[in-house]
Amino acid sequence: MHIIINHSSMTPIYEQIMDQIKTLIVHGELTADTCLPSVRALSAELKISALTVKKAYDNLEAEGFVVTVHGKGTFVSAANQQFLKEEQKKEVEQDLESAIEKGRRCGLSDEEIRELFDLIMEE
Repeated sequence: MHIIINHSSMTPIYEQIMDQIKTLIVHGELTADTCLPSVRALSAELKISALTVKKAYDNLEAEGFVVTVHGKGTFVSAANQQFLKEEQKKEVEQDLESAIEKGRRCGLSDEEIRELFDLIMEE
């Protein structure tokens, strides 16, 4: 598992870790029951506080992406496919919302945006 931290980003480091692990899970690169690096190992690798990694893992567990087994480690949860599909849909929705906002900022009407969308969908 390869995590890249951008120290100049306005996004907190624990959120960067969470986002990258979620992406790996959603895209199937981390599968159910895969053991994540220990908090200490990942914090040493990334040269950050263990508390930051723990916060990321705790939040991922609260969201249902991972399960922590005391004394054994943190594992990708065997989440159902519907949950993962919902996460993917949210990503697409966010991208579409950004595109619509950009179109409106450029002065396009909603109808022009719909026409562009329909045109792209035909390809």
